[in-house]
Amino acid sequence: MTNDLYFRQLLAGRDFAQSAPGAASMRNFVYLIGDRATRECVVVDPAWDVRGLLALIEEDEMTLTGALATHHHPDHVGGDLMGMAQVEGLPELLDACPVPVRCHKEELPWIQRGLGLESRDLTPVDDGDVVKVGSVEIKVMHTPGHTPGSQCFIVGNRLVAGDTLFLDGCGRTDFPGGDSDEMYRSLHQRLAALPDDTVLYPGHLYSADPSATLGETRRTNYVFRMRSIEDWRRLQG
Repeated sequence: MTNDLYFRQLLAGRDFAQSAPGAASMRNFVYLIGDRATRECVVVDPAWDVRGLLALIEEDEMTLTGALATHHHPDHVGGDLMGMAQVEGLPELLDACPVPVRCHKEELPWIQRGLGLESRDLTPVDDGDVVKVGSVEIKVMHTPGHTPGSQCFIVGNRLVAGDTLFLDGCGRTDFPGGDSDEMYRSLHQRLAALPDDTVLYPGHLYSADPSATLGETRRTNYVFRMRSIEDWRRLQG
C-alpha cells in the first residue's frame, strides 16, 4: 500500500483558501487520501474552499470518490462559525461533486441540523468500519469526547486524528456534546492500542510541527501526564 498510497496534508489559509475569511487564523488541516494506481481519493474534512480543494485534486490527476468527516464543527464540515464566518463545506462539495459523505452515526443529527442536509446525503459509519479507496484501506476509530461522534482514521501507520488529539493538547470538551470523561478514555484507552511509531496527523496546526509519532506525542503532550481519570478531572476543572 505504501507505494500506491496518495496522502496529502493541506493547511487552510496557506495551501488553499488563501482568501477565505478566518481560514488562516483557524489553521485547519484537510487531508486527501487515495490510491495512486486507480487515481481515486477521498477528502477528510472538506471545509473553507471547496473549489480550491477540487482544483488541487484535479491538478494531481486524481478523482474524488468520497468525503470523510472527523466531526460536525463548522471549521471541519462547513456552516456558521459562531457568527464569525460562513464556512464552505459539505453542501458546496455535494453541489459540485455529489459523492458519499461518511460520518460517525452519532454525528449524523448534528451535521444535518447544522448544514440542513438530508439523511440521504450522509453515510453513517461506526468504530472498526473500513472504507476502501482503490486498494487503500481507511479504518474508522470512534473517539468521542470533543463531540459525541468524533472519529479518527487509520491509514497504514498514519492516524488522521481530527480534533481528538493534537501534537500539543487535545480538543476542547466544553462545546455542546463534549464529554471530558469520554475524551480521557479516547486518549488513554482507545488510542493506547496504537503503536508508538504511528504518525499523528492532527486537525489543526497548533504546534511547530505538522505531524509527529505517537511515541513522541505521548512523551511531550501534557494530556498524557494524567495517570488517572481523577487527575484528568482536576485538570479539566
